[in-house]
Amino acid sequence: MIVEIADFKVRPEQRAAFLQAITGAATAYLAKSEGYRGHRILACQEAPGRVVLTVEWATLEAHTVGFRQSPAFTEWRAMIGPFFMEPPHVEHFDIAAAS
Repeated sequence: MIVEIADFKVRPEQRAAFLQAITGAATAYLAKSEGYRGHRILACQEAPGRVVLTVEWATLEAHTVGFRQSPAFTEWRAMIGPFFMEPPHVEHFDIAAAS
């Protein structure tokens, strides 16, 4: 399993609308993707324009190929993309330890 971490920057005054959009998009598109294991949407307390999404995927390819190259990704991006101040920073991590 891998964890995708996506760091979004949105206008602070649009944070509530973005949170609603990304929550809906995650339910409609992300959660239905093959290899999807779960997600969290984190709203930063110190920076109201920052939102972090973590997604657990069965494999890296489940995200980079299965989801990102699917029509669902286009729909996902259409729902959340208008809120971006800049493209999100996305990286993939192995779980090294957990409690």
